[in-house]
Amino acid sequence: MPLSELPSIVSCRRWAAQAFDLLWPPRCVFCGAEPPPAAGDERRRLAEVCEDCGRSLATGGSRCGRCGQPGDDDPCSRCGGRLGECAGIVVLGSYADAVRDAVLRAKRPAGDLLAAGLAALIVERHGDRLRSWRPDLVVPVPMHWTRRLVRGTSAADELARGVAAGLGLPVRRAVRRSRRTVMQNSLPRGDRRGNVAGAFRAGRGVAGRRVLVVDDVTTTGATLAACSAALLSAGATAVYAAVAARADTSDVP
Repeated sequence: MPLSELPSIVSCRRWAAQAFDLLWPPRCVFCGAEPPPAAGDERRRLAEVCEDCGRSLATGGSRCGRCGQPGDDDPCSRCGGRLGECAGIVVLGSYADAVRDAVLRAKRPAGDLLAAGLAALIVERHGDRLRSWRPDLVVPVPMHWTRRLVRGTSAADELARGVAAGLGLPVRRAVRRSRRTVMQNSLPRGDRRGNVAGAFRAGRGVAGRRVLVVDDVTTTGATLAACSAALLSAGATAVYAAVAARADTSDVP
């Protein structure tokens, strides 16, 4: 048989994927439903999410591009463009209802696939904006090693890994916590910036790079601001943020 008539590598991979899906149909990582088959050569997500779950989780709507609060103005009057040193942010949804449940489940040791599903939705909804920032690498907001040891996983790490895969970028743990801090959600809003001020250190590998920082939840933006400050101090040229959820309030972040 002439070489030109042999099945192409792409065709073989497509047949293998179809056979795999036939034996083990992909299911939504959130509800377990079997999504409809992809049309043509459409690529599957790293973590499958059905349309119903996608709609219930992507509740961000129009938001300020600097603080992530709901609204059509960018920057909005509530923040005036102030989010520490972070140059922009995208938010998948409000920290309530289905989004809150998904984020809390993703924080558990068995929640890695859920974090991957949230990451896939962030890229699907905000991919164009994320790419317009031209990031060079993706960095998760770090958890102190003692807290990670107790929890057994880091949702921010898994989210960053999924977002990086969706954008075709490297993911690096380029920021570490230099000291253990009190949990942000246990403090009044006014005390949160002071709690994490100076709590992060960034490595030399970020110098001259544009960095996308990823976390699961933000409320005041204090943690993102502290991470951004550490990255810029280490030589990063710009820092942006992507989060799965924002705890929306009417207060200035």
